[in-house]
Amino acid sequence: MKQNGLVIQSVVVGSVGTNCYIVYREGNTKCVVVDPGDSGKEIGRYIREHGLSLEDILLTHGHFDHVMGVADLVSSAGGRVCIFEGESGLLGDAGLNVSELTGKPVSLRADVRLRDGQVYETADMKFRVIHTPGHTTGSCCYYMEPEKVLFCGDTLFFESIGRSDLPTGNGRQLVDSLKQKVLTLPDDVKAYTGHGPATDIGYEKKNNPFVM
Repeated sequence: MKQNGLVIQSVVVGSVGTNCYIVYREGNTKCVVVDPGDSGKEIGRYIREHGLSLEDILLTHGHFDHVMGVADLVSSAGGRVCIFEGESGLLGDAGLNVSELTGKPVSLRADVRLRDGQVYETADMKFRVIHTPGHTTGSCCYYMEPEKVLFCGDTLFFESIGRSDLPTGNGRQLVDSLKQKVLTLPDDVKAYTGHGPATDIGYEKKNNPFVM
């Protein structure tokens, strides 16, 4: 998919259908990966076959279904691991990130810890970090303002929201994050979700039953 000068390649990975995104500017070989799920080797192969160079792995949060492929991706394609500073503990704890329950415990350490409101520049792109606690305490979204693109992980889904019953989740915080930080963005922002189809901020303002 192409949007406002970006190429956004979506790949559905893992047992629970996690959306992974490979993002780069048209005509540029530098890229980032948002949430590689459990398919690091496959994503790394795609990057190499398309002549791309991986700069960073942007994690929206630390749950197992979004991060189990990180080590394989780094091994095959390089890249720095980036996560919101308040999510580092969950990322490194196999109990909190729920990987322990899958029989394949994962404990990871981020190379870059991001701050709320920070504009992170990588691969000739700019991502504004929006801390959106609720799905986990350190969940975040990545907003590309000029391109009108939001990578929202499990904070927002099409006509739905992420679950809040896993470790560090909080349902009230999640709804507050959506109302105060996500659905205040312009209506024409395209939201690329952690599961299911992409959606638009304007559509969710009118149709999402959790925030109406």
